[in-house]
Amino acid sequence: MTDGVEVDVPFAVHDRSIFLPTTETLVLADVHLGKAADSSVDAPIDDGADVRDRLAAVLEATAPATVVVAGDLLHSFSRLPRGLERDLEAVVATVADAGAELVVTPGNHDTMLEEVFSGRIVPEYRPDGGETVICHGHEQPATTAERYVVGHDHPALSVEGRKLPCLLYGPDCYEGADVIVLPAFTRLAAGATVNGMRGRDFQSPLVRDPDAFHPAVRDAATDEVLWFPPLGRCRRLL
Repeated sequence: MTDGVEVDVPFAVHDRSIFLPTTETLVLADVHLGKAADSSVDAPIDDGADVRDRLAAVLEATAPATVVVAGDLLHSFSRLPRGLERDLEAVVATVADAGAELVVTPGNHDTMLEEVFSGRIVPEYRPDGGETVICHGHEQPATTAERYVVGHDHPALSVEGRKLPCLLYGPDCYEGADVIVLPAFTRLAAGATVNGMRGRDFQSPLVRDPDAFHPAVRDAATDEVLWFPPLGRCRRLL
């Protein structure tokens, strides 16, 4: 594994989410509740309980005022799998018990979201009207910002034969704005291995030049975050 590099970022990484301290905002993406129930094979984990428990741990560590799901809170496009509403209620209750507001910016999977979620739904969310816009990232954002936080592509990095969920941070990479691409919060998402991916391989229009994006991998055992050089430089190192 290559030695980590120093990257100055205005956020902290917690599990597969980030915390924006200036606005007390926690952001996660691609929860895909119901993915296990919607699968044709037995899932290795109870995704609803796993999401709830991991989210509770992140909430305890960060104490946010707002929790934003940057799209794909749900998995299925066309039906509500058994247990989905129970799992969603557990997530909503977990956020409420932490004293935070839950906001969802719908993703392409969230076609049935309004049938099961009565909370706040907005196409894009700008914490405190500031410089950051949070959205799913499957479409070009409607508003300009200095920073975009998105999901959608489920990035992962192959390191020494291991496929690890990763965050991607691209300074000045979308019309002069920074872009942060979150890994999928669900552990049932295999992830797209970004080592060899080019711009055309990403589904989000906000990722035009992946070579300029820094990958970051969190070590679950130590809770440390390892930053890598931009993809264009570190491909040959991995």
